[in-house]
Formats: sequence, structure tokens, C-alpha cells
Amino acid sequence: MSQVAIETQQSRRVSSSSMEPDPRAQAADIPPNVLVHLTEFAASRGISSESWFAGLGVTRQQINDPSVRVSYRQARIIISRGLRVLRDPALGLLIGRNESIGSFGLLGLAMMTSRNFGEAMNVGIENHKICGSLLDVDFAATDAQTVAVQAWPRFGEIELLPFLCEELFSSCLAIARELVGPKIVPVRMEFTYPAPSYATEYAATFQSEVRFGAQHNRIVVDATWLAHPLPGYNPLTSRQALALCHQQLRGTGGSDEIVGSVERLLRSRLRDHPRLTEVARTLHLSERSLRRKLADSGRIFREIHDRVRAERALELLHAGQLSVAEIGIELGFSDPREFRRAFKRWTGMPPQLARRSMP
Repeated sequence: MSQVAIETQQSRRVSSSSMEPDPRAQAADIPPNVLVHLTEFAASRGISSESWFAGLGVTRQQINDPSVRVSYRQARIIISRGLRVLRDPALGLLIGRNESIGSFGLLGLAMMTSRNFGEAMNVGIENHKICGSLLDVDFAATDAQTVAVQAWPRFGEIELLPFLCEELFSSCLAIARELVGPKIVPVRMEFTYPAPSYATEYAATFQSEVRFGAQHNRIVVDATWLAHPLPGYNPLTSRQALALCHQQLRGTGGSDEIVGSVERLLRSRLRDHPRLTEVARTLHLSERSLRRKLADSGRIFREIHDRVRAERALELLHAGQLSVAEIGIELGFSDPREFRRAFKRWTGMPPQLARRSMP
């Protein structure tokens, strides 16, 4: 079997579990920004990236077309091939910290012309999909003094999580410094995966405390920065840029916003085991309306809830900091046996075996 065939077969798993692959991973709705950055980095090293695209129905030249979209499956294979060729362990950090607000196109313009840093961050988070993000991203208060940009693997991705987090958070910091100046420094960085061999590069990039094996992937900053005014504030330009961003978002899976809203809410409340009625109330919908909207998107609440719980369980198992029973509690299970049965139903294997099989 050829290497391309092997990689294609492996990609069908999407995550390191044996869950059925999410059909959304094969929807070509992702702008190829990360692929452009990766291939341009390779070119700067004199390395051709043409072969990374073999057998995927998209070429190196095509990703420079702003109208082209790729699937998560295609992006995953291309990045995996690129990482094997480039062999730079800190590649995500290198690429991310060289990005600028100009790399974000219209979204960068909308952020630059926002009233203050907090507004710019909200604009960026709400529209992050138009920049080809391969992680799901949210913005939340962590306590009374700090806020955080948080990220989750979109389809339970474990293998590429370090690269994706490195690229996302180092670019976030680079853009934050472009907006408010070089004095902004994270309070701390948190990552769910174990410390890599090049962990010192994280400290050099973020210039703050870095915690590995944490329960979240996030960059935490002092909340006082939110009110920092931006010198490029222009309400008319901001509204125009945002309108165009929203138009683009509708072409990148944004029309499935109700599913995204349910997933984000579930992730933030997994420990409380939220029911459909509670989720509908929080989203200001009736239970019937929420069921109908999910059905229109081809989804049902239980399937979404199970997938979010399975992906979070895999993330925590990979981090290795919590016992299986503690992970069950984090996911809303009071009985460890009930969690083990549920996890096996989701993935086809018990949690202990899943943990042992992870890289």
C-alpha cells in the first residue's frame, strides 16, 4: 500500500479514538490559511510542498485562490505530511509568531478598527472560522481578574494538537501586541498535552508561565487590557468590515451556527450534565425550536452531547493528569462505571486502553 493510501486510510479515523468519523470533517468549508503559512515557510527553507497534496484533489497552487476551501481531512493530511518533511519540533510557534494582523485580511481590518482590545478580541473569536482555524475557539472570563482565549480540538484531534495550539496562540499574542503594544504579556499559558522536548521555546515565545497537562488549552491575560483603546478605531470601517466577515462566515460553515452554539455551551458546562431543556433555555429557544433547528442541520442533541463528551474525555486522557474516575466527574458522571460504559459506547474501547494507546 502506498504512503498516500495509508495516510488517507488513517485520516478516516480523524481522531486517535475509534469513534465513527464525523462527516463534517469531509466538508470542504475551511479557508486554507494555515496551509498557506505552512507551505510558504517550507518555500523559505527551499523545500517543495507539492507532494504534500498528492491524492487529495487540491494542489499547492490552488490554496492561494481566496475562493478555495478545503476539508478538515485534507488539511490534516497536508499538515501531517508537512510536519514529517520539515522536522522542526517548534514549527507551530515559528509560523504563528511571524503572522500579523494583515494575515487575517478583512477580519484583521475589523479588529484594527474596533473600539478597544476587548471588542477586537470578541470580533476575532466570533469570526475565527473565516481565517481557516482548525480548532474551535472561545473567549471567556477565567476569574475576576483574567480572561482567556480557549481552544478545543474540533474532531477530537490529538496528533496535531500541539502544532495547532502553537500556531493559534503564538499568532494571537503577535496580533495582540500589534494592536496594543509590546507590553502585553500573558498571565499564563495552559496546554492539555504533556510538555514537549522543546518546551523552552514556549517560554521564549510567550514570556510567561507555561503549564502543560492542564485541563484547557488557553492563553490567559489580565482583564484590564480589555478596555485598552485602539488607535485605529473607526466605527464605519469596522461595521463595513464586519458585514463582509459575516458574509464570508456564511460560506465557511457559519450557517450551522446553532450546532456550534450548542457545542460551545455543552463544553462550558459538561460537569453539570446539561439537558436539552436547559440548553434551549440558555439559548433563548423553546425545546421544540431547538430540536427543529438541530434536525434542520442533520443533528440530534444526544449525538452532539456524546461527541463533545468523548472528545473532552480523550483530551483529558491524553493530558494524563486526572484519573479515569476524575475525568468522569469532569464530564458529568457521578459513577465511574457509568462513565466507562459510556466511553466504550462512544469509542469502542475502555478509557484505560485509550490512554495506553495514545502517543
